[in-house]
Amino acid sequence: MVLSSYDFVIAGGGTARLAGSDQSDNLQTKIPAFYGALLGGEADWNFASSTQPNLLGRSVQLNQGKGLGGSSILNAQVFAPPTQGIINSWASLGNDGWDWDSLRAFYDKSYTYPSVPESSWETLGIRSWSTQNDSDQGPIQTSFPLATHPIRKAWAETFEKLGYHSADVPWFDGSVGAFSNLASVDSVSRERSQAANRYYDPIKHRENLHILTNATVEKILFKEGSAEAIGVQCHHDSTTKSVTARKEVIIAAGALQSPKILELSGIGDHNILAQHGIRTIKDLPGVGESLQDQLVVDLGFEAEALLETRDPIIRQEPEAVKQAMAEYTANRTGILTSSGILTYAYMPAGTLESHDGHQRLKTLLEDNRPKRGDLEGLEVARALAFYGVAEKALLDPAMPSGVYLSSLGQNPLESDPVTGQRTFKPLPGKHLVLAGILSHPTSRGSVHIQSSDAFAAPAIDPKYLSNPVDIEVFAEHMLYLQSLASSPPLGGLLRQPPKPSRSISHLADLEGAKEYIRIRAASMWHPAGTCSMLPEDIGGVVDNRLRVHGVKNLRIVDSSIVPVLPPGNLQSTVYAVAERAAWLIKSEHGLK
Repeated sequence: MVLSSYDFVIAGGGTARLAGSDQSDNLQTKIPAFYGALLGGEADWNFASSTQPNLLGRSVQLNQGKGLGGSSILNAQVFAPPTQGIINSWASLGNDGWDWDSLRAFYDKSYTYPSVPESSWETLGIRSWSTQNDSDQGPIQTSFPLATHPIRKAWAETFEKLGYHSADVPWFDGSVGAFSNLASVDSVSRERSQAANRYYDPIKHRENLHILTNATVEKILFKEGSAEAIGVQCHHDSTTKSVTARKEVIIAAGALQSPKILELSGIGDHNILAQHGIRTIKDLPGVGESLQDQLVVDLGFEAEALLETRDPIIRQEPEAVKQAMAEYTANRTGILTSSGILTYAYMPAGTLESHDGHQRLKTLLEDNRPKRGDLEGLEVARALAFYGVAEKALLDPAMPSGVYLSSLGQNPLESDPVTGQRTFKPLPGKHLVLAGILSHPTSRGSVHIQSSDAFAAPAIDPKYLSNPVDIEVFAEHMLYLQSLASSPPLGGLLRQPPKPSRSISHLADLEGAKEYIRIRAASMWHPAGTCSMLPEDIGGVVDNRLRVHGVKNLRIVDSSIVPVLPPGNLQSTVYAVAERAAWLIKSEHGLK
């Protein structure tokens, strides 16, 4: 059954854009503090990794948004900047036009920077502020929820004493240092600002725009006897349907499912396709490879009794929830206006900055460099190219190798260290979480189809910590992060001496930190790179205009094209990629 023909057919309804269900009326997608309640439900694909040998054989939950707006409807709303060095590395990998100077305008175009009155500067830990992108008031609204919370000032002052005070506007001077992070939360309504309500809702009544929800894309359709995309086939209302494209097919299904669609359609490694009886349209070995993701590890500490945290809400105490809902409904204020993540820091591994530490890191990197004898074909060039970028970032003290954040309240996403299943048992009292993120993992994995069934989940193997460099760097960061709990003035918000929320999270030494990482590490939900933007001769999948190599009229626009993850959250970068893609598409087709 052919539905109709369009100029452009977009497969995917996520942050970048057939789609999942419409969650626009779901209150949990609107109220910032309720993001955790969406996980595992109908708005979540609820993927999981294969068992990870370097995480004690655990399977890691990989939550991804399943609905209009994709993961922007269930993320923690952190709107963090990239660093200029990492964006410049995209260009150095052979992607002309994807350096910071070229991409910055598309970051600006995607969001509106908030105005901050001078009276709020001190509580935010900044010395000055100016709205930087007045000329491009972008769709995504950003703000500083809970702007007067004491964690913001204490965080900034603590890192300044340690020599890591960030520029007041890290978006434009991104390097190392601490800052209050923006949230994708509207400053007036105090509701989540996401792809569906900010990009789609204002134009949903256009006659030339049709959205088909609850549809599963089965494969891309090609012109007979050629590698020219002409549409997609999908399953909708128990029926197989086809939609044809006069100009382009655009895949925007995310890093875990865009490679799945390509492989089901005959684009990928011919050996994998043959295993599942799929005819090869284009032999492209890079499809599904180079999966990168950032791990996060949390350290919880008992907080002072007067510190406002989300713990009563996390414990679902009826009176606390009732009062918080009443305040939010009446005034759009209070603890429900935020996910609880208010502060960030981009950091080098402190002890590795010393002469001896730096030499140890150089030796570690050299000893674990990808070797030709361990790889085949294009894998060699691709692996060495990516490793070179990571190596440069790790050895440069002006570039972060880790990211730190604070979260107001105990971690409600705790999992059993053996099974990986969520077994959260809330603790009494108040807690403050300090979490560390491995910002530049050298380990890369893969995602591939397990069968020719479009309804089957892909096999996801991030190969977390498979390169020994990662756990060494991560452990150094976790020890430094733990020391912050005793550092004033941040330590003044905690019971002293610091008391871990759970005894297991006391890190005695470097080996203890490594063991804790293996037990507690979880995904930051930042999968990327599985359809990397790279030249084809080093294993790339799309070119610098996001067109699939060797396939006509087929483009990919989502996190799968990101060759190297930025250090902070991926949300802002996916919006920038989508904005640039829109500009590329319009310019190529003479559209306004």
